[in-house]
Amino acid sequence: MQALWTEAPVLIPVVGTDAGFPVRRIYCVGRNYVDHIREMREGDERDDPFFFQKPTDAIELDGSSIPYPRATEDFQFEGELVIAVGERLRNSDPAESMDAIYGYAAGIDLTRRDLQKASVSQSRPWEPGKSFDKSAPCGPILPKESLRNPENGTLVLQVNGEERQRTSLQLMIWSVPEILARLSELYTLEPGDLIFTGTPAGVSAVSPGDRISVEITGLPALSITITDQEES
Repeated sequence: MQALWTEAPVLIPVVGTDAGFPVRRIYCVGRNYVDHIREMREGDERDDPFFFQKPTDAIELDGSSIPYPRATEDFQFEGELVIAVGERLRNSDPAESMDAIYGYAAGIDLTRRDLQKASVSQSRPWEPGKSFDKSAPCGPILPKESLRNPENGTLVLQVNGEERQRTSLQLMIWSVPEILARLSELYTLEPGDLIFTGTPAGVSAVSPGDRISVEITGLPALSITITDQEES
């Protein structure tokens, strides 16, 4: 009998070590900036943020070339702070949750916006618009000892050198400890989990040939290039 196919875990580089961070799960926070809620017009800005997931193999590393995905005519970027979890966390309060953090990174939540909007209009899950191949680029992880409070920083996303998004991370509706605490009520967080914390206003479509870069104060930058759609 032929052996089942297996694949090595997805590893993200960690600053200051040759070891990689093995990714277990990817959680994402939706609607975590008031200005983004207003620009999308998909919910009430008083609504609580909520969570969805992406598959582990959606991770792409800094410098990657990402083909324009199939089944969309509106492929958009969302620059985000990413939390890397290093300890098990379950039913934690916000203060205790910070001990479970391993480090932080810059990330991009790539989105097939037309498919997401179709899901929203039909009250269906967001997976077609969010949880597809190569949709979660993530930069190198900086251990938390080197960056105690990333929410004091600024996120800037550029496309071909032109600024498209800029925000203070203090404008997140739910802070880092609050996100961890709430998620730990819904799931048991484990080492290897990543949490994309949401995006500010300024999202828009990109095309093949575009270079997208994200810089967050104190963290390694992340850059990707969009290429032509892969042939079937």
